[in-house]
Amino acid sequence: MKPRRRSPEPPKGSPRWMVTFSDLVTLILVFFILLFSMSQIDLMKFQALSDSFRDRQVLDFQPSIIPAENPEQNEEIKENEDSGQSDSLDELLTEIQSFLDKNGLEKVIVANRTERGVVLVLQEQVLFESGDASLIDSSYSFLDKVGTLLANMPNLVKVEGHTDDRPITTYRYPSNWELSAARASTVIRYLTEKHNLDSHRFMAIGYGETRPIVPNSGPQNWEKNRRVEIIISDPKFNEDNNNHN
Repeated sequence: MKPRRRSPEPPKGSPRWMVTFSDLVTLILVFFILLFSMSQIDLMKFQALSDSFRDRQVLDFQPSIIPAENPEQNEEIKENEDSGQSDSLDELLTEIQSFLDKNGLEKVIVANRTERGVVLVLQEQVLFESGDASLIDSSYSFLDKVGTLLANMPNLVKVEGHTDDRPITTYRYPSNWELSAARASTVIRYLTEKHNLDSHRFMAIGYGETRPIVPNSGPQNWEKNRRVEIIISDPKFNEDNNNHN
């Protein structure tokens, strides 16, 4: 009689299919956690939405239920900022005019307010010798006053150099273009270095003889056309120009 074969003993531990099943469940769990994390609702926005349905007045008087996203409120904030900067320009103009009156400079420096901002027109003799772009010593007091005022405001500053129509030909300045641009740059360099102002706020432009304020018909008019203009810009004017462009 043949001996009976003994049945093979079952392997120890969990069945093999359990390992595959566990991996599958883990992957599904990770997948749903990922979906949940990507679909989280901003609690503040959700609360604002909930409140808006409780109080219908929110929808009646506030176009956006979330205050920070209300375009009318943002516009109001912007208008207040522009108004504050406009007041700063008015104060600057008053300070400049007071300085000119006190120092007897009102005949050679003109300060006024235009749509561009505060415009300071300095005749050549205030800043330079004829045909040169190096500042004279007597120019420092006024430029220091301007630099001190600019340190307290963020406005952009444009400096323009102008000459009369008589040609100039020197080694350093072959034409009025170079002379006018050098004068504008010299003023900016003094303000930025002496008063530690951000150079990114400044723009230097040399117009040469192309923008006279009076006809170049004689010595007196030549003197008026040889000038440097410092424009402390009105932010609203810059914004309007950018929109048109």
